[in-house]
Amino acid sequence: MPPPAPAPAAGEPTGPLTAPLDGLDDALAAVDAFDRALVAGLLRPQPARVADLTELAHAVAGSPLAARVAEAAEKAAAGAASEDHFTALAAARTALLGAAHDALLARADETAGRTRDEKAPTAPAERPAVNLLLAARTWLADLARAGWQGIDHELVGAAAPIVSAMLPDPALRRLATLLDGFAAELAASCPGSALERFPARRWGDLWARALLLTRPGALGPAATGTATGRLLPLGIDLHEHATAAQAQVHAVFEPADGSASRLVRASVSVPKPDTVVAAGVWQLLRPHLSLLAALGEGRAVELTDMPLSEEGDLIWDDERARPGDPADAFATARVALPTATAALTAPLDRHPARLAEPVFLEGYDTRRDGDALTFGLPGYSLAVDTDRVPAAGPLTPDAVAASSACIGLLRWDDGDFRVQPLAVETTVRKKTVALQAGAWAGGTTDKTGVKAEKAATDAVTVLRERAGRLLRT
Repeated sequence: MPPPAPAPAAGEPTGPLTAPLDGLDDALAAVDAFDRALVAGLLRPQPARVADLTELAHAVAGSPLAARVAEAAEKAAAGAASEDHFTALAAARTALLGAAHDALLARADETAGRTRDEKAPTAPAERPAVNLLLAARTWLADLARAGWQGIDHELVGAAAPIVSAMLPDPALRRLATLLDGFAAELAASCPGSALERFPARRWGDLWARALLLTRPGALGPAATGTATGRLLPLGIDLHEHATAAQAQVHAVFEPADGSASRLVRASVSVPKPDTVVAAGVWQLLRPHLSLLAALGEGRAVELTDMPLSEEGDLIWDDERARPGDPADAFATARVALPTATAALTAPLDRHPARLAEPVFLEGYDTRRDGDALTFGLPGYSLAVDTDRVPAAGPLTPDAVAASSACIGLLRWDDGDFRVQPLAVETTVRKKTVALQAGAWAGGTTDKTGVKAEKAATDAVTVLRERAGRLLRT
């Protein structure tokens, strides 16, 4: 990021991150139009929804998808769309969001001075269609015909046997998890006819992604290489859902062969009961990723032939990692992050909501307006997304507001770029201290953290005892 300077006064331009992007609003409007059609359902669309389908088709009229999407929109408008037609519409929606993602990512890279790999990710190899994929596609087509207003427990519940049959197959587990979570959200909202408002963009995202993942080849294994060298963690992004949790570590990888360093990620996901929250989540994640402990201890990790995808994701194997020397995340952010190369995004992952670019900010002015926090930077201001700071760590919104430096993820949300803090430097008793959102990931002696760990341990113990009794009966 550029060096610090006074924040712009009210009314002044707020810089490159907020300058208009040609075509962005039109692309998002076409997506919104299709999402309105999904709310009402595509069995017998009304004239207004037919116009929405036409708007989607017009938005991709200059692309290779044009003919297939035009035909699909025409069939859907007549209530005669097949599963292939729904897939074409999902592809058009995904392509528009992918174009928006690319434009926003280019703007973020320009601001951060970041370069990207020139080689696009390799497309996964084709694999034969299987009955479970066909069953999932049929269920998703039935959802589209009914629309979110028409969902009921019988329709939503039809996903359960499909998910159960998919889960034992590692190749299908990604789609099974998506379908399971999607069906759970829909079930919690049944009947759709009683809802006044719909999460149209979110459900449209889940529907379109799931539908495209049912196509042969979409779930094929990603091309991977290997990574040998030093891994320097920057921070942990924790995602929590009622039934699952994921920790994603962002880091700089320095290859042992002296080639250019690059940005990488390492993730671990686990199922969880909805009663395990806050610090308890680390107890579920900790056994599966030694990297969590390394970050908590402030250490580098030495990798030997660790699988690495073209998109920059480490396929973690604890046997190929060992603790390294002490490594301060803020030293990494100041020295190594500016020159690290980033990977391109896989086609199906291109979406504005997926933007999460590691950045380092310092010397900013902070402004608070109620719960809203803003960093003032040279020539522009940047909203701070403190809602994403997890409760499972020592980092708090107050600490962010009092900070002088921040390692964060640059995201795009609700029409604006925002920064999600992963770690900050602040002053405590005249000393500069670093606070990591994931500091408790590997365990902690912090009084607050120890108390939270004990409460979580008690909750997990009770749940295991109950599960054991159920299995014995």
